[in-house]
Amino acid sequence: MSSKGSFLKNRFIQSILLSGLLLQIGIWVRNYAILLFVMEQTNEDPFAVSMIFVAEFAPIFIFSFIGGTFADRWRPKRTMVWCDVLSAVSIFAVLLAMTLGSWKVVFLATLVSAILSQFSQPSGMKLFKIHVPEEQMQLGMSMYQTMFALFMILGPILGTFVYQTFGIEVAIGVMGVAFLLSAAVLSFLPRDPEQTETKEPTTIRQEMAAGFRYVMSSKVLVSLGGCFAAAGFALGLTQPLTAFLVTERLGLAKENLQWLMMANGIGMIIGGGLTMALAKKASPQKLLVLGMTVSAAGFLTCGLSTNLYVTLAGEFVSGLVLPCIQIGINTLILQSTSADFVGRVNGILNPLFMGAMVVTMSLAGLLKKTFSIVIMFEAATVLFVIGILAIIPLLRLPTQQAQAPAVQQGD
Repeated sequence: MSSKGSFLKNRFIQSILLSGLLLQIGIWVRNYAILLFVMEQTNEDPFAVSMIFVAEFAPIFIFSFIGGTFADRWRPKRTMVWCDVLSAVSIFAVLLAMTLGSWKVVFLATLVSAILSQFSQPSGMKLFKIHVPEEQMQLGMSMYQTMFALFMILGPILGTFVYQTFGIEVAIGVMGVAFLLSAAVLSFLPRDPEQTETKEPTTIRQEMAAGFRYVMSSKVLVSLGGCFAAAGFALGLTQPLTAFLVTERLGLAKENLQWLMMANGIGMIIGGGLTMALAKKASPQKLLVLGMTVSAAGFLTCGLSTNLYVTLAGEFVSGLVLPCIQIGINTLILQSTSADFVGRVNGILNPLFMGAMVVTMSLAGLLKKTFSIVIMFEAATVLFVIGILAIIPLLRLPTQQAQAPAVQQGD
């Protein structure tokens, strides 16, 4: 209890959690207010709606590794503060343009903040590495991920309420204020450590190449890469098809999909709390294997079930262990990566997951015309098993995994 109390007294933890809370408010209001506004303006045009998601996810592929590389070069606190300030400025500029009659600029609000987040997010991970003691790192990631899980439920409700009650102008104003308040909170973080001068200056290209060599030289990071790809393929294969579980396997109206989503979200919230309790008792390797194994069982259950309550149970347990996967992965990355490479490692692994998910998402509809929904969910189960096989060797490693061998920044 005293350990947890001292953890919460850490000024970095206080600031980063409050900043994360404010950013989640801004992001979810942005996501849903802009989505509903564009649907209303375009009479639910599918192309316009899809462009919102392109603006949100494309920066992950284009800027993630670039942002991670610069995050390793720049001071992390300063980077995060400026990213939030620039996001707020861009949002208020969008609001000004809208008052002049150009509603289509709302796409820029999503695009600019999504780009800047690719520089801010790895800087936040780097600050975790610098300011949180090794023995408290998993607890810190647990609290952070639990907050994200909570907003998976509350975020859509909040965004929809703000838009429907106050309109798009107020919603955009809420976004800008949330980013500004986050920047103000982050200004209270401890000062960035002084950077030591390297013997030889390096170029961006050299540092990117060093990042790839660093990942490839680490058994832990290579295994995590395999796990990321397998999980991404599995989730991308099933997420677009969940509605067919309701209509084909359960024989219910598509509106009943909300109950499956609710069961999954409630599981995520409860799972976040349980994982916080397990954080000091279980290694991140064990949390990750547990999460992947139970997720595989949950997907298999959902695919085979023809009973609503059994399917709800499968969705619930899948959500329940999702925090185990997220926290296990993030803790392993931080424990296994030098602070000088945290940004680049995140910039390599995150697009690997997203890329795999997008590939199977784009194929899911086509595959569904050839294979049954049962086969699709069984295939996802097999992919999860492949991910488990990739990380099982990590169970033999000590809890405090040694860092990957040092890699020279230059060629």
